Amino acid sequence: MRRPGTNSPASTRSRATRPPVPRPQSVRPDSLENQTSRRFLWGSLLGVWLLSLLPWRVTPFAPDMLLLVIAFWCVHDPNRVGMVVAFIFGLLMDVHDVGPLGQHALIYTLVAYFGHNMHRRILRFELWGQCLHMLPVFFLATMVGQLICAWVAGAWPGWYWAPASLFTGLLWPFVGWLLLIPARSRSDVEVNSV
Repeated sequence: MRRPGTNSPASTRSRATRPPVPRPQSVRPDSLENQTSRRFLWGSLLGVWLLSLLPWRVTPFAPDMLLLVIAFWCVHDPNRVGMVVAFIFGLLMDVHDVGPLGQHALIYTLVAYFGHNMHRRILRFELWGQCLHMLPVFFLATMVGQLICAWVAGAWPGWYWAPASLFTGLLWPFVGWLLLIPARSRSDVEVNSV
């Protein structure tokens, strides 16, 4: 016997044959969330920091690879890498370079701040689109650091830093491709196992 108001044929099926109602799931804006292992993330940061201690960084147009990797992880995994990590690595680079204490820390923290705030927007683009978003961030953060150091020192050091900061931004797609290899291989394994 039919209940009043149930005229559809789907309601005549028994409960056992009805398809289950899917449970609501949270929407994740970051498709790579929890796909990068902590060991790889911190290993890449420490490895690039050790490479940054070598004297190749003082050559003209040398990119700041540590800044680039910190910014990359601030965009792609903002829950693990943030402004505190950027500040600590910046202080370590200031001590290593025997320069004004806080210059690298300020630049790294500014880049981490903007990377963290724009990560939802940036992740909607491919690596080259992300590069276009991050180029002005690298340039402006480095310019702020140079302006403050020039104000404290009383002399403008010149524009030697500008090509290096732009070159750092242009390396974003290549470094991103390298750092995303483990996440891509893990997602390929998950897709193939289904």
